[in-house]
Amino acid sequence: MLSFENLGRLFSVVRGTLTLVGFAAVLAVALPQQRAALMKQVAAVGQVEEVAAGPVSTARPILAVAGELAQEREQRAVAEFIARRYRVAEAASAAFVSTAYRAGREFAVDPLLILAVMAIESRYNPVAESSMGAKGLMQIIPKYHQDKLLEHGGEYALLDPEVNIQVGAQILREYMRRFAETETALQMYGGAMDEPTALYAGKVLAEKTRLKQFVARVLRQA
Repeated sequence: MLSFENLGRLFSVVRGTLTLVGFAAVLAVALPQQRAALMKQVAAVGQVEEVAAGPVSTARPILAVAGELAQEREQRAVAEFIARRYRVAEAASAAFVSTAYRAGREFAVDPLLILAVMAIESRYNPVAESSMGAKGLMQIIPKYHQDKLLEHGGEYALLDPEVNIQVGAQILREYMRRFAETETALQMYGGAMDEPTALYAGKVLAEKTRLKQFVARVLRQA
């Protein structure tokens, strides 16, 4: 007669090729005297595997894929809008949009707001420089943001669109946290805190609205 220890080893070897229920049934018929102990072992293993695997659900993967596809359509629509409105090469606008969405996720800033700032500041010109020393897509003045530029190698990195967008998004987040209000944060970003009619913020928010409306129209037609 096989010992219980040997039966345990046999169970471990064949469990990969037989189902737990089928295997238990075979052993229970062959060795009635071990039936109770074997059934406990099978039940325990089954419970461990069920806990480890967790409930099987197809809803989460399907929703995740649907969300990714929707965001891809949205980004394509925004890139198309920018390319047409500002006469930017489609490959360049697609890269700007993709980077803005990544920066938006990283710094919890609406990517459409980031893109709207770019539109007002530089009209999507990555090498734009102002008489005040502002550089790149989001017209960042290096002397005010040296701390943010250190990890990117200094102010000349601002002419790299990806770095410029990332730092610009970081600045927007900082101002939005400080003032807890988008319009004031935008006025601060644009160096227009003393301007009483919030003209700068109004331009940025109007551009964001145009982007949002275009995206909504495209997605409805999809």
